Amino acid sequence: DLADNQLSGPVPPELGNLTNLTWLQLADNELSGPIPPEFGNLSNLSDLYLYANELSGPIPPEIGDLSKLTSLNLSHNELSGHIPLELGNLSDLTDLHLDVNWLSGSIPSELANLSKLTALYLSGNDFTGCVPQILRDADNDIADAYLSFCN
Repeated sequence: DLADNQLSGPVPPELGNLTNLTWLQLADNELSGPIPPEFGNLSNLSDLYLYANELSGPIPPEIGDLSKLTSLNLSHNELSGHIPLELGNLSDLTDLHLDVNWLSGSIPSELANLSKLTALYLSGNDFTGCVPQILRDADNDIADAYLSFCN
């Protein structure tokens, strides 16, 4: 837990070598640059909190390799591009926070695979289209994201 420590600069890709790590909290800092794709090597990670930084660029598709991940919070950054289809592989995910970024495009239908999802936050982005109907029971901010559920 390195939250709220005024850390700045890029996230070290070497953190991806900590393969026994189960929980990583780097929130509320001044970290910038991309999320290292090496984070996809953190095979035992259950919780990843990178919110409230200055992270930019796309969400690495390698995050979809984190099969034990239950909580992913990337909110309040400057992430851009589309939601990677690979996030639909996170079958144990219960919380997904992507709100307040610069993400765009449509919500991938692969997110319908997230049958354990209980929280979904997408507002403050520039998404188009609709959200898979199966996610309607999750605590969400879909109305605030100006999205609807697919028929």
